[in-house]
Parts: sequence; structure tokens; C-alpha cells
Amino acid sequence: MYRVTDIKVNIEADSEDISAHIARRLSVSPVEVGDYHIVKKALDARKKNRLFFVYTVDVSLGKKAAASIMRRKVSGVFLKEPEPEISVTPGKMAMSHRPVIVGAGPAGIFAALTLARNGFRPLVFERGMDVATRARDVERFWLTGILDAESNVQFGEGGAGTFSDGKLTTRINDSRVRSVLRDFVAAGAPEEIMYLNKPHIGTDKLRTVVKNLRLFMEKMGGEIYFGSKVTGLIIENDMVKGVVINGEREIFTDLVIMAVGHSARDTYEMLEEAGCPLDQKAFSIGVRVEHRQCMIDKAQYGSFAGHPRLGAADYQMVYKNSDLNRAAYTFCMCPGGRVVAAASEKNTVVTNGMSDYARDTGVANSAVVVSVTPDDFGSLQPLAGVEFQRKWEKAAYKAGGGDYIAPAQLMEDFLAGRPSNNLGENSWATYLPGLKPGDLHDCLPGYVTSMLEEAMESFNRKLKGFAASQAVLTGVETRTSAPVRLVRDADRQSVGLSGLYPAGEGAGYAGGIISAAVDGIRAAEAVIGKFRKEL
Repeated sequence: MYRVTDIKVNIEADSEDISAHIARRLSVSPVEVGDYHIVKKALDARKKNRLFFVYTVDVSLGKKAAASIMRRKVSGVFLKEPEPEISVTPGKMAMSHRPVIVGAGPAGIFAALTLARNGFRPLVFERGMDVATRARDVERFWLTGILDAESNVQFGEGGAGTFSDGKLTTRINDSRVRSVLRDFVAAGAPEEIMYLNKPHIGTDKLRTVVKNLRLFMEKMGGEIYFGSKVTGLIIENDMVKGVVINGEREIFTDLVIMAVGHSARDTYEMLEEAGCPLDQKAFSIGVRVEHRQCMIDKAQYGSFAGHPRLGAADYQMVYKNSDLNRAAYTFCMCPGGRVVAAASEKNTVVTNGMSDYARDTGVANSAVVVSVTPDDFGSLQPLAGVEFQRKWEKAAYKAGGGDYIAPAQLMEDFLAGRPSNNLGENSWATYLPGLKPGDLHDCLPGYVTSMLEEAMESFNRKLKGFAASQAVLTGVETRTSAPVRLVRDADRQSVGLSGLYPAGEGAGYAGGIISAAVDGIRAAEAVIGKFRKEL
């Protein structure tokens, strides 16, 4: 098998079978091209008058073609290397109790799957509810403004990513990524996620995938308990010996994989009191911006906008102010999606974005956020970043007038520094329970809003129409990543607290579904490398 890169196929061409395109790329006879497997598929839309899909494939070639490409030293063609296999040598330490995992987001569920596959029978405790119950609780919140502080966009089976676009892009270079994707496909995700350059599942399909991953884990001997918040740790001689569930039930264990989400603020407080070292961590805050999807499609695809082989267009942009040493960037862009209420605490407003797999609402949204650092928090306390987030979430709740109504502003008013008195004809803005026109400068620090103003103008030069007068801004976006890091050492245990394994996004070591899942796997591998499985 040979790996062949940079196979360009015009979007107007038939791409069901790309054998002829592979032959053309290699300058060999089509009869010499055998079976092939798509490794990667991306869209090249840099030239708006001519769009291409660009493929990388693994392909078998006839002897004549193989000899020809080796003799000609065709660039971008390599012998396929076998995928590296990750093996963990089991440890020798006896395990007296079943391992405990806190949280059923990507890190927690993949840690549980990894342990279960290796003969361990993990116990998973999730403060929120199963995905079906959680979806009903979230829909009720969006329609009525009745918030369940334990079952919401942040807490419950699947983690915060369950109510998102279901993006599976990642910057980490780890062979475990493909194993995560394979598990997603086995659980019901479309097979295309294995090769698309920008894979996504969509919140609708992701809910089924999350449930099936849980069923896989349970079939292998793991157990999961919903509505079970870990409210305390049992510690003896700086070693974790168990957890306390809902302030009552004690569960004894030899280890705890702490895979909470980035909004588990009360858990952070509990861990700090228990002696777990926490460091402040930078994150970003800002707003959600909405445009008509057709405008984004036109800007990105030109005359090809709406082409049946193209989905809803996305974008990703960064603006840097070197004098201020700050950056603003688009984050969690959701084509054909909607802005959602993502609060997990009473009397706060938090925004997020999500899309179904089809991305067909006709409205594009993205966070536009500005980096903030511990220097902005005003305190050296480990949880100062949490208080910083909470301050602006409460300000947004006040600006919205209560009942989780979010403050909103037209782009032209935001850039002019004046409040919006109405949203004009923008009844297509998607946030529920509802919007109140106002001034988002009242809901964010001045250095953030000034950076946002600069960024919007910069982005408009890169993507025509981005700063259009009728674009709608909704505030505030504060939960971009964890505001703390649970300090761990080389063996992935908490520094000074043996048996506690911080993992995933809430622990400060991941950013997104895939990287969190991989971090959970690596935490489980550290456990397997230390303990022998139960007899």
C-alpha cells in the first residue's frame, strides 16, 4: 500500500470513485490503481472561482505503477507505515477496590472504556443526568427559563460538548485520536469523521453516540451512576481512599480519575479544601455573533455558495494586538446552528453555540473572544478566575433583565459604542429563552470590548460582511476553557495527593472533545501501568 497525498478533485467532478484522479496524480494507467482507502479529505476554497476537494489515500498499485513512481520519485507518495500500537505493561500493585471515575464527559467515558477493556470494572459517578433526561431538562430551560443546576448544558452524560456542534478537530498529534474516532463510529457517528479534515457529529447524532459509548462500557463490566455528585474525598496520609457521593454515601477506592468539566466550580472548591493543588489558568471571554448563513457561504465559496457538494461554510480567524499582548479569535463556530443558553448557576447568563449534523438552520454563529490571564483576575487565589467569570455572567443576567434573557446588540451599534434599542428585522436571532436589546459594553471589561471592536473590523477585512450592521451580538461567552489547572506530575497523579488522577478539560489539560477523550485514555493507561486488574 502507498500513501498518496494532494489528489485534487474539482467539486463539479464525480467524486464517488476517485481511482481515475489517483491515476492522473501518479501519471499511471488507471488499470494499475487497485483498492484505495481515503485517509483525509479537505476543501480548498482559496480561489473562489475554482474549488477542489483534496484527498490523501492509501492505495494498492500494480507492479508496473509501483516501479514507475519509485523510479520517478513522485513527490507526496510514500510507502504506508503501519499504525503504531500503544501497549501498556500492566502494573503489579494490588487493587483492593474498583476504580472510580468522576464525570461522564469525554475524558471520563473514555477513561472508563479503556479501564473496562483491560479487565478493570470502573465505577463512574456523574452529577448530571443521562443524556435523554438531560436533553429534556435543557429544552425545558430554553423554553421556560427554569434552570436545573445539576442537569443542564454543562452537567450530565456526555459533558458540555453534547450540546455543541460536535466538532472533532484537534491539534494534538497522538495515535490515540484514531482509536477515539473508531469508537465514535462504532457508537453511531458517520464514518466520514475518520477522514474529513473538519469532522463533526452534530448535537443530534452525538446524543445517540454518547448513550452507546456508555452501553459499551457497561457491557464490559463498568457501571455509571447519574445524579451522583462527588462532594468530598476520603483522604488518609495524603492518599485518596474514597469519595463521598451527594454528601452521604461513601465509596472506597484505590484511585480516582477526576474528569470533571470546566464548569464544576463547587468541585474545584471541594478539591482546594481537600488539599489538591490548583493553579490559575488563562482562558477567554467575549460574545456570540450571528449572521445569515447564506452571507457566510457567499463570502467563503463565492459563486459556489449553495452547491450540493458543499455544506454550510465555516470560518476561523485570529486578531492580535502586540502592543496590548492580547488576542481575539473566533471560537466554536457553528454553521447552520443556534446560540444556546448554557448557564449552570442561578441568576447568570452564559452563551454557547450548537448545530445539528445537517447544519440547516440558516443562521451561522461563533464566539468571538478575547484572551484573559491571571493578571486580569485581581487576586492570587486559585479560584479567582471562577469569580472573574461569575462577575460578568451576573452582569449579563442583570443586563438581560432576569429570567435568563440575554443582552444583545446590533453590530453597528456595538462598534459605534451606543446601545441597541431594538434588533430591527433580526427575528432570526436564535437564543432562547429570549433577547433584550442593550449595550454589551456593560457586561464585559473595557479592555475586552475594545479588543472585540478592533477584531470585528479586522475580521470584516478577511471575511466580507462580518461586521455588517445587522449582525447580532449576544452576551456573554465565558466558558471557553477551565479557569484552573489541577496540578499533576509525570505519572498523572495530583501533586501531593496520591491516587488522584486529574484528567480532561475541567482539569485544565484539554480543549475539546477529542483532546479530552485522549487525556482520559492516558489517565486510564497510567492506572493500568500501576495496578493489576482485579481477580
